[in-house]
Amino acid sequence: MKVILRQPRREIELEGVRRVRDLLKRLDIVAESVLVIRGDELLTIDEPLSDDDVVELRPVISGGAR
Repeated sequence: MKVILRQPRREIELEGVRRVRDLLKRLDIVAESVLVIRGDELLTIDEPLSDDDVVELRPVISGGAR
């Protein structure tokens, strides 16, 4: 599986990850701190993954104008 990370932008290859939860655990990333995206689909932590997936992790940003 190819994983695209933001801030800083980098790509890594992983094998044997079965669910989004496992991916985040392996990368030591808190689930609430990122959006996990496959194509145009936003994934939940229970979504199954396969070795041929391309997944993007985008940091969650909050805040804005009052």
